[in-house]
Amino acid sequence: MWWCGAPPHQASGDQRAERRYDTYTGGTHQFEGYFKVTSMGGTRISLKQTFNDTDGSAGPYFMLAVERGGRLYAVHGGDTLSNAGTVGATVRVNTVHQVGREHRTYINGSLKHTVDSPGGSFYDKFGAYRTSSGNGPATVVWSNVKFWRK
Repeated sequence: MWWCGAPPHQASGDQRAERRYDTYTGGTHQFEGYFKVTSMGGTRISLKQTFNDTDGSAGPYFMLAVERGGRLYAVHGGDTLSNAGTVGATVRVNTVHQVGREHRTYINGSLKHTVDSPGGSFYDKFGAYRTSSGNGPATVVWSNVKFWRK
């Protein structure tokens, strides 16, 4: 199990409970993990990110977040993926990233989001990250996390 959370009243950007995977280029890269929001006193928190690091500046390419009430959504564009992220529920997240083709996100085994992917260098993170529009505390527990190349 991997616990992440943060005390209340921290400034945006200070809350960084995370684990980072190695940079990759080309091929198909998969992530799987189970998370449970154990408390959500705040409004929203980001859970899983894929960063495009092609030019060394590491900008976010895909970000999955959860709002109080359980809505899981893609930060860029705001698409709702599921309402399964309620406090106390265990949620399985899978991402399949075919560099230069597409990035797919599965929630509890069902395909919920697809976005085109450019080529280049990428890396993945998971954990609990304050969003720029979120506030207040949240606690998230991750378990059975795997990352592999197909």
